[in-house]
Amino acid sequence: VQLQASGGGLVLAGASLRLSCAASGRTFSRDAMGWFRQAPGKEREFVAVISSSGAITSYADSVKGRFTISRDNAKNTVYLQMNSLKPEDTAVYYCAASAGFNFRSYEYSYWGQGTKVTVSS
Repeated sequence: VQLQASGGGLVLAGASLRLSCAASGRTFSRDAMGWFRQAPGKEREFVAVISSSGAITSYADSVKGRFTISRDNAKNTVYLQMNSLKPEDTAVYYCAASAGFNFRSYEYSYWGQGTKVTVSS
């Protein structure tokens, strides 16, 4: 399976970005999809997860109410809409696929290459 993340960039605090992750080579609709991020000098952390059908989602407390994860199984794509961005959201964002609805990075078998988000104050 291949995951290709895109949509990162440099924005001002308070702005919005939408990240996309396109999947190929696997039955996308069977996998839960997650977004993780890693800031410089920090460990990779969970951001959000969506179930295979899209019916169930979960978020890290730090992004709850500002970020929305969604998916389009017809397009084999998962999205992360990020609103009200803060400087502390600055990180490389990774999408990942898992057989289950999981929150820990080691539970994800497939990873995209990451897309960088920089939020300037």
